[in-house]
Amino acid sequence: MQRIWDTNGLKPHRVKTFKLSRDKQFVEKLTDVVGLYLNPPDKALVLCMDEKSQIQVLDRTQPGLRMKKGRCGTMTHDYKRNRTTTLFAALNVLEGTVIGHCMPRHRHQEFLKFLRQIDRETPHALDLHLILDNYGTHKHPNVTKWLAKHDRFHLHFTPTSSSWLNQVERWFRNLTDKRIRRGVFHSVKELIEAIREYLDHNNQEPKPFLWTASADKILKKLARCKATYETLH
Repeated sequence: MQRIWDTNGLKPHRVKTFKLSRDKQFVEKLTDVVGLYLNPPDKALVLCMDEKSQIQVLDRTQPGLRMKKGRCGTMTHDYKRNRTTTLFAALNVLEGTVIGHCMPRHRHQEFLKFLRQIDRETPHALDLHLILDNYGTHKHPNVTKWLAKHDRFHLHFTPTSSSWLNQVERWFRNLTDKRIRRGVFHSVKELIEAIREYLDHNNQEPKPFLWTASADKILKKLARCKATYETLH
């Protein structure tokens, strides 16, 4: 079986996930977001903003062994859950720096608090273009009222089921892989301190992501995907 798989280039042990967006304004939203990446407006900052919610404070049931020559690091397969925290983060597309803050809940009140933090920590002479998803918190009436009084904020929503368009999601993956997944945390305070340390290190040596795909290129790829999907179904 292995020889047959190799001959035909098949890898049954690997699976990739996908979901085609059914957003009626998909093309408009895609073009808007990609346009901000490839041709950002003058005298403005483009920020990719999202929340990494329900980050679990995981404590292993037994101490692990550190990595050494000839042996990988080890950790128990089971763990104890010690509450959660939510990270609000805004990635500066141009510089790669991140404005972040951990909060216990994920409501419009916390979102407004984070918007005020962004307002304080960015140059007031610049407009702010925030790329974010369609979560109801981002469109709450109190948020809308606040934005009406702060006209330098411009919100750009990604299409539904299209989190891959928001570059902060890629940064969240780095945070998980490099700091959270292998960590052992005994309290929420320890987890928040670890996230803050990662934020500080990231902002001292920022590495921005480079977006290269045009809207037309993405639409052509999705058209091929839809054609294959409809053929199978």
